[in-house]
Amino acid sequence: MRVHPEVFLVCYDISNPGRLRRVHRTMRAFGDALQLSVFLCALTPMQRAKLEAQLKAEIHHGEDQVMFVPLGVQGARTTWRAWSLGRPVVEPERVVRVF
Repeated sequence: MRVHPEVFLVCYDISNPGRLRRVHRTMRAFGDALQLSVFLCALTPMQRAKLEAQLKAEIHHGEDQVMFVPLGVQGARTTWRAWSLGRPVVEPERVVRVF
């Protein structure tokens, strides 16, 4: 049975510059940046568990916050809309890194 990824908006507020850089680097591996601390991620349950485990190890649980907002299953007929005040919302360009 094929597992369809679920789409999440992942937002974070990290109080330490070093942790902020590490969290940002981790998030780039899992999704597309919409703003400096806001990412759009399509994650299978296994990918989500891996991302959460990595983030839990990187943040200070008393000072930092990472928020996951589920937007539905990728490719489903449900839709979501985003709007902004000021600069417009821009569709992210997916970049594939080959090492």
